[in-house]
Order: sequence, then structure tokens, then C-alpha cells
Amino acid sequence: MRTAIVTGAGGFIGGALTKFLLEQGVTVYGVGISEKALARHDKKDNFIPVVADFTKYNSLHEVIQDDIDVFYHFARQGGYGDAFKDYRMQLNNSIADCDAISAAIRIGCRKFVFAGSVNEYEMNTYISADFFEPRYTYVYSAVKQVSEAICKTIAFNNGINYCAGRIAMAYGENFRSPSSLPNVVMKNLLANIPCRLIEGTNLYDMIYIDDIARAFYAIGERGVNMKSYYVGHRKIGTFKEIIEKIAGVLNPDCPLLFGAYPDAPPGVNYKNIDIDALYRDTGFECTADFADSIRKTAEWLKKEEI
Repeated sequence: MRTAIVTGAGGFIGGALTKFLLEQGVTVYGVGISEKALARHDKKDNFIPVVADFTKYNSLHEVIQDDIDVFYHFARQGGYGDAFKDYRMQLNNSIADCDAISAAIRIGCRKFVFAGSVNEYEMNTYISADFFEPRYTYVYSAVKQVSEAICKTIAFNNGINYCAGRIAMAYGENFRSPSSLPNVVMKNLLANIPCRLIEGTNLYDMIYIDDIARAFYAIGERGVNMKSYYVGHRKIGTFKEIIEKIAGVLNPDCPLLFGAYPDAPPGVNYKNIDIDALYRDTGFECTADFADSIRKTAEWLKKEEI
């Protein structure tokens, strides 16, 4: 890979991928909503900032006229909290997703990589069910999967390669969501506040930001056309096991109140996910040391008001 476009280059995941690509010597056109959002990458000579919100995607081909290998699309509004309930915002995200792949086609990019979510697998669980009790995250996951379907259709009919990475629960430095489960749990442990939790018997996965960046680099380089990959670990534990590991690193004496809330129905059925596909096709697997990644994230949380 010689050149890439990354939307959301000033954000959590898009920013991490941009940093990784720059370190590999890739020339990156980083698309973000402001110069301030993109400033973290300005010291790199191979970084070219492009200030553009969703409304400007249709004119990106006028700004970016380089020969582009991969267009990575991460930019999104309303990725956590009450924004999940805002169906207009979520549906507008889907329009922006379609505008992004249309921009990639106009620019002449060889490949488009969409940032999906593990929550999309809820669709496979619920779509044929006679009855289910969806959380508001279902609005988010439904829109994500709709975007995938439409973007894949646009790609197929316009001759551009397409891949997606469906990301497990992410954590790491620069993740500013106050409601993300990893952040909430780690902050409670650091403050020695007992964690009120579900029973935690369902399978669950968390992936560190450095591994996510490496995964998307691999998808851009070697991902098979028209495939959507699970981006997470190849060995999955239970929610309870993961939380106990985090507590073991940060505060083994803090009470973990499993069962304070009932387990939610397992919206993501890991038995129906090919969690080895990314490894088979690209050779990628998670390598971040869990304890070290938790300590780094916790140190960042101590310094930030999240």
C-alpha cells in the first residue's frame, strides 16, 4: 500500500489507523471535520489533512486527485450513548457511508474498506426471530448492516474492491466515550468503586486499539474482495472472565458484583461467526499483551476527564 484515504482520521479508530499507516510510510489523506481534529498527525510529512464533513464527501474527488490504493471509512456521528436512539442521525450516517464509497469511485480508488461493528451480528440473531427485545444499539447495528449491503452493491456494480471489518468492543487510549463498558469498568476499579455487572456467562470479546489498526491495515492489503471480517480475537472468553482479568490487573480487591443485573439475551452468537477468516486470508491475529494494554488505557483514563 502506497497511498490511502482515511475518514475520521481525527477520531479514535480512524486516528489510530492513520498513525499506523504513517509509520509504515503510507501517504495518508486524512479526512476530518476540522483542522484541530487532524492536528495530531501534522508532524508527519506523509500526512495530508483534508477538512470535510459529510456534506463535502461528494466533492472529495476535486480535492484528492492522487492515485489512491485504499479508501478507509471510519467517520461517524453518534457512536455511543443516547445517540443510539437518534434514528435520523443514524440513518444520515448511512447516507454518508454511501457518499463515501461514491467518492472513492470518483477518485479512482482501488479498494474501499468499511468500518463495521460486532453489533451487526445481532441482525443475524434477530432478523428471523418471531419475538425479541432489542436494545437501542439495535438501531445502530441495523443501520451499519444496511450501509454494508448498499455499499457492497455500489462497489460490485462500479468495479471497486470492497471489504469490511466488524469490530469487537474496542478499548484503548483516546477512546472518549463515557459510556463504553471498558472505560466505565476501569474507572470504577481505579476509584475502588464496586462494579455492578451482569452475570457475565455469555461469550464476549474486547480488542485493543493497536490491534484494530493492524487488522484494518491487513484488510486493506490482503482482504478478499466482497468479504466482511470479524475483527477480534480468535479465542473468545466470557464477559465474566474478561472483567476478572481487568480487575486482576488494576485492582484485584475491588468487589465485582456479578449478577447485579440479569444477563441480556446473547444478541451476538459467536458460534455463527467465522472468527478465523481474517487470519486465514491475511495472517492477522491480535498480539497486544492484555495486561499491558489495560495498564496503558488506565493510565490515559487517569489523565483525562471522560
